[in-house]
Amino acid sequence: MSHADRMTPHDGGAWKRWWALPLRLIVGYGFFAHGFAKLVRGPEHFTSILHNLGMSEPAMLAWATIVTELLGGLAILAGAFVNWVSLPMGVVLAVAMFTVHLPNGFSSIKLQSVDTAGAHFGQPGYETDLLYLAGIAALVMGGPGPFAVDHMIARARARRSQARSSARNAAVEERTR
Repeated sequence: MSHADRMTPHDGGAWKRWWALPLRLIVGYGFFAHGFAKLVRGPEHFTSILHNLGMSEPAMLAWATIVTELLGGLAILAGAFVNWVSLPMGVVLAVAMFTVHLPNGFSSIKLQSVDTAGAHFGQPGYETDLLYLAGIAALVMGGPGPFAVDHMIARARARRSQARSSARNAAVEERTR
């Protein structure tokens, strides 16, 4: 058995490069699912919520949030433009945290009772917002990981740069002959 076959996740090595993939999948899917739910329920429903929270321009904010969640979620899933989409996604999370969740405390799960109808929960706190923010920050700091569009773009740019450099070197070499 080779050393690579005996490696555990704690050894690093072959496992290390995969750290971002599960993070991308949950953050991307979570954002997309929230945006899709707002779209399916009807943007006017979310607009009404924003209006009741006292937000100015609630219709514009509703659509900006839905588009950010849908496109940002898809981009994170694909590992595409992670640094760019992280800013508007972070803004959406910060607004949700400070306008809705902060007054409810930290915990996102508040079991209040259980009866024959099932479990009953209180209003969620800002815990989940912080987890999403931490996930996005980790992806920005550590990169999107394997199977990422950002890596394909970077490799294509590097190949083009190398081709231009080779062409320049060949041209200089040709002139010096």
